[in-house]
Amino acid sequence: MWLDSNLTFVSRMTQTPIPTILSYNPSIPNQDSVQAGARVNVPFRCDCLENGEFLGHEFNFTTFPGVTYLTIAQTYYSNLTTVDSLQRFNTYPASNIPDTGVTLKVVVNCSCGDENVSKDYGLFITWPLRPGDTLESVAAANNLTADIVSRYNPSANFNSGSGLVYIPGRDQNRIFPPIPSSKGGLSSGAIAGIVIAVVVGAVVVSGWVYVVLRRKKNKEKIKLLSASEGTDGSNFKPQDSGSTRASASPALGITVEKSVEFSYEELASSTENFSLANKIGEGGFGAVYYAELRGEKAAIKKMDMQATNEFLAELKVLTNVHHLNLVRLIGYCTEGSLFLVYEYIENGNLSQHLRGSGREPLPWSTRIQIALDSARGLEYIHEHTVPVYIHRDIKPANILIDKNSHAKVADFGLAKLTDVGSNSLPTGRLVGTFGYMPPEYAQYGDVSPKVDVYAFGVVIYELISAKEAIVKQNGNAADSRGLVALFEDTLTQPDLTEDLKKLIDPRLGDNYPLDSVLKVAQLARACTHENPQLRPSMRSIVVALMTLSSSTDNWDVGNFYGNQNLLNLMSGR
Repeated sequence: MWLDSNLTFVSRMTQTPIPTILSYNPSIPNQDSVQAGARVNVPFRCDCLENGEFLGHEFNFTTFPGVTYLTIAQTYYSNLTTVDSLQRFNTYPASNIPDTGVTLKVVVNCSCGDENVSKDYGLFITWPLRPGDTLESVAAANNLTADIVSRYNPSANFNSGSGLVYIPGRDQNRIFPPIPSSKGGLSSGAIAGIVIAVVVGAVVVSGWVYVVLRRKKNKEKIKLLSASEGTDGSNFKPQDSGSTRASASPALGITVEKSVEFSYEELASSTENFSLANKIGEGGFGAVYYAELRGEKAAIKKMDMQATNEFLAELKVLTNVHHLNLVRLIGYCTEGSLFLVYEYIENGNLSQHLRGSGREPLPWSTRIQIALDSARGLEYIHEHTVPVYIHRDIKPANILIDKNSHAKVADFGLAKLTDVGSNSLPTGRLVGTFGYMPPEYAQYGDVSPKVDVYAFGVVIYELISAKEAIVKQNGNAADSRGLVALFEDTLTQPDLTEDLKKLIDPRLGDNYPLDSVLKVAQLARACTHENPQLRPSMRSIVVALMTLSSSTDNWDVGNFYGNQNLLNLMSGR
């Protein structure tokens, strides 16, 4: 169930920054409330897909309990895609879609016009027909003649009530732009329409979203966002290909130290043209490929051009901070798409270790070490950088495990920065993953380092239980509960020992010290306190985990509750 009825929701659905959406929608008076039936313009690209088989765009949709291909196609994308298309472009069968946190590909067809019909139109709407639509009503809604709409869709049945047609659309200046001249063929755009069903209580709000798509040549270098459009107000500009240092506005202080700017040809060659055989992962902002570059094993994240904000955020963080427990950035590329090149971490991510098949269960001592490593990485960006950073998407999938079972925090595409000494940040667009968002962020958009602390507490609960952040009760997706609530119920019982055992990862057997598990669970409970002011700092968490890992043999539960120093740490004092 989607909870937003505003541009934050539209931004999340289309992976497009709110300022960009607003630039196409001067008539929207309030970005926090989209009126039922309102039309919203959202820009993205129209590309040749499947080796030039058709024109389309690939959206990302993150699963949640109860979602099906049918609801994605009909409810969230209003028949712009189909169940067959979703099954074609995703590996999960319709009967076995993961409940939480998995990214699905949603491919929407588009059009770049036909200069044989008219050169006067260069932007197009992918229009899903609904019952009651006619050729005349669709044409009138777009201030066009029925003749021109019919000529672009010679075989369409406008009275069918379903299917897609392509309608000339208006640009940011509210005009119909012509097809531009191009030696390399058409470089015009298209517009796609999306219906988003937003549920707030019992009120269903449906908003038509019109999306502008821009095509670019595969080898064309992407012009990154200006200062007014960049993430957190940044203005980053890489130098020519082959440089080992990039510069930016001195006033903003953004530099790229020890990062190579690779050419597209070098990245393509090292990944066998980004073949499926080299693909090792898929995230919310792009696919990840294994490569060997200049004698070093690497992981290459290929990102869509519309993920420029996320690209800049990650580039900014990882070129300004260096820590053993943060994934290391090797370089980048901005030809054709956006690419980030990282060190290759051999052992996958924490989610795969906790819930993946074919892996040995992590010993309890290793789980404590992973928690400590992750906490150290977060402590560094929270407390030891200028400015400090907030990750905003801490979860097991973003914690990588190396060959020595040490952890590195990865995926800083949603990172936000703030000045030293600042306790909070202004309300911003809601990003992150359901199940890891604290109440103050999910409800009001309040951002502070305690957002990461809360998510880290959820990760600790996952280390204990190997359960996902959202847990199905009795195998029923409709009856789901958050992992935080499950542990809260257990940890508030007078005699919690037996109930706690039921939550511990069964793959551990009896190979764990129960008192240590209890202490770690109590730390997670402190991290997920409803009041952010009562959550500990990451520095306090690091100290607490070091204390727990070194003293569990001679520290019983009674002493845990009576140890004022640790309680002070957990209160962030």
